[in-house]
Amino acid sequence: MPEGHSVHRLARQFDDVFGGQVLAVSSPQGRFAPAAKLINGQQLISAQAHGKQLFLGFGNELVLRVHLGLYGAWSFGGDGHFSGASSIGAPRRVGESEQAGTAESGAYAGPPEPVGQVRARLVSEHGWADLRGPTACEVLTEDQAATARAKLGPDPLLGAAGEFNLAKGRGSLERIASDAAEAKREFVARLGRKKTPIGTALMDQALLAGVGNIYRAEALFRGRIDPFMTCRDLSTLRAAALWEDIVEIMNDGVREGKIITTRVEDRSDVGPLWPDNAYYTYQRQHQQCRCCDARIALMEVAGRKLYWCPGCQRKARKRISR
Repeated sequence: MPEGHSVHRLARQFDDVFGGQVLAVSSPQGRFAPAAKLINGQQLISAQAHGKQLFLGFGNELVLRVHLGLYGAWSFGGDGHFSGASSIGAPRRVGESEQAGTAESGAYAGPPEPVGQVRARLVSEHGWADLRGPTACEVLTEDQAATARAKLGPDPLLGAAGEFNLAKGRGSLERIASDAAEAKREFVARLGRKKTPIGTALMDQALLAGVGNIYRAEALFRGRIDPFMTCRDLSTLRAAALWEDIVEIMNDGVREGKIITTRVEDRSDVGPLWPDNAYYTYQRQHQQCRCCDARIALMEVAGRKLYWCPGCQRKARKRISR
C-alpha cells in the first residue's frame, strides 16, 4: 500500500497538471458512473492529501475521495504541457517506482482506449489520469469530506503541504508553523492515552495518518524504541522526538519519491543506495543489524509483518518516567 508520502506527491501532481482546469470525468468500468456524472465538466479547485487518502475538490463544492489501498493505482499521460510521474500506486515492489512521462508536444491525440478495469478517468485539454483498483472512490459533499478527514489522525506531512501551498501563493508561514505545532501536540497526547504496543499503534490511521509498514519499522528503529513497549510507557520527550523524526523521513520521501531512512554512516559500500542500503530493518529479516551484532527479527502482528532489531530496540524493563 502506498504510504503517505506517495499520496502527497499525488496531490501535488494533480495540483500541477489539473489544477484550475475543467475536467471530463467518466467511469470506463461503469462502477463509478453515477458519481462521475456529479463532477463531470467541473473545475478542479483543490488537491489535498491527508495520510493515505486523496481529496480532490471541484467547483460545484463536491469532493472526490480516493483511498488506493493495497491494489489501487493512478496512471497518467498527456502532451508536452503535461508533466509528472506516469504512475503512482500499486503494483508495487519495495519502495517507489514513479517515472516521468514521455509524451512530446504535438504527440497527444487524447487519452488512449482504457486498459483493464478503469474505475475513474479524468481528462483535461492536455492530459488524462486513470484510476484502477482503489479501496475507496466516492464523491462527497464538503461536509462529508470534512467528516472523513476528522476520523484521521494528524498527518506528519501537514507542514510540507503547507509549504507547497505557500509556493503556490496560498497560506502563510505563521499558519504553517501553527498547524504543524498543533499536529505534533495532538500526536503526543493521543499516543500517551493508548495502552497498546507502540508498534501496533503507529499503524492506526486514527492515531497517525500516512504511516505504513515501512515508516513504522524504520522510525521505531531510528528512535531505538521497542515496538512492544506500551505507548503510555514512552516519555513525552521521546514521543515528540519520534514525531519529528517521522516528519523528517516522510518529507525525504516526498522529495525523493522513494523511502530511504538510513543515515550515511550506517550504509554499506556494497550495492546501490536504493533499495540495498535504504532501510535499517524493513525486509531485512535474519540479516545483521547495521548498527549492532544482532539479527533483524520478523513477526506477524495484527496481520502485518513487523521488523525490528532485538539488540538496538531492547524491551523496556520498567515504565519510563513522563
